[in-house]
Amino acid sequence: MNNKLKEDKYFIVKKKAVPEVLLKVVEAKHLLDSEKAITVQEATDAVGISRSSFYKYKDDIFPFHDNSRGKTITFMLQMDDEPGLLSRVLNLVAENGANILTIHQSIPVNGIAMVTISVEVLPSSVSLSVLIDAVEELDGIHYLKILARE
Repeated sequence: MNNKLKEDKYFIVKKKAVPEVLLKVVEAKHLLDSEKAITVQEATDAVGISRSSFYKYKDDIFPFHDNSRGKTITFMLQMDDEPGLLSRVLNLVAENGANILTIHQSIPVNGIAMVTISVEVLPSSVSLSVLIDAVEELDGIHYLKILARE
């Protein structure tokens, strides 16, 4: 395993790649949060996992989009330095109901700019995945990386 991979603490993984036990932990946590289950034993029995599995993983997995609503997300973009591209990105954020908190753009080098944007994802916002997909699909965006979620 390379050093960079060893340093990474968080990964974004599509649901289909997540082991079933982890998905059941999320489901059990939802039952507890929604008060459909009173105890951990009831929640784990309902989803078909052991309490030890629940306790082992409960602090390590959460539904990213559900927990993102009403939160601050900071992401970095590597993008072409072309007139109007940053404006299109910011318009997409606003059109999708998120509130722009901060914007920082480095001086472009060799026609490429690094931009860091913090947005507040409101309960009325579309899902974060829809917003991220829309930004990534813009011509001139090289990549988008989520840096933080608070």
